[in-house]
Amino acid sequence: MNEMQLKMLKDKLEYEFKNPALLKKALTHSSYANESIRNADASNERLEFLGDSLLGMAVALIIYNKKPSLSEGQMTKFRAELVCERSLAVLAKELDLGAYMLLGRGEENGGGRSRPSILSDAFEAIIGAMYLDGGYEPVEKLISKLLTPQVNNPVPGNNDFKTRLQEIIQCKPGQSLFYEISDEQGPDHAKQFTVDVKLNGKVIGTGSGKSKKNAEQEAAKAAVSNINNRKE
Repeated sequence: MNEMQLKMLKDKLEYEFKNPALLKKALTHSSYANESIRNADASNERLEFLGDSLLGMAVALIIYNKKPSLSEGQMTKFRAELVCERSLAVLAKELDLGAYMLLGRGEENGGGRSRPSILSDAFEAIIGAMYLDGGYEPVEKLISKLLTPQVNNPVPGNNDFKTRLQEIIQCKPGQSLFYEISDEQGPDHAKQFTVDVKLNGKVIGTGSGKSKKNAEQEAAKAAVSNINNRKE
């Protein structure tokens, strides 16, 4: 990553780092740190940890100020949608972070520059680096610029309810999620499947569809709705 590339990214962030080494560290994936630097501490993982907390607070403040009609449960749900891996990866792509990442050969060859988990982690690390370099003000400015439009005009959530359910469940360690066909009717050319999704052996959602895949999505949709209703 040369000086021109760094300048392009700084322009997108609308922030000039006093310590450019922090920005470089935020873009250093653990695969590169272990392979090229041979120092795991040189990766962006600690900055990611810091950025995650800062991001949650900043987004909470935006929602609190912009959406006074939302209940505590609704605000919690909205914040989770805005800071989930999928949403942060979209923001990272807007900044083209993948182009600036320092990756090990394995991640480079395996498509790491477009992998959502790597991009979302890098975005959080950038937030952490900006805070250490310039305090909370530039962090708030960037997050407000990127996320306020989504708060004011939320984009309808995608229909991959299995992924959304998995993201919710992953918040608590040791959870076991399992999809099971509970009923199957109709001739081979017009099957109707019913699927139960179970959390730790307990049914939390049921759905039906013309394929197992569709039935699983409907079951996950029901489960997400049930979980959100309990939070509100």
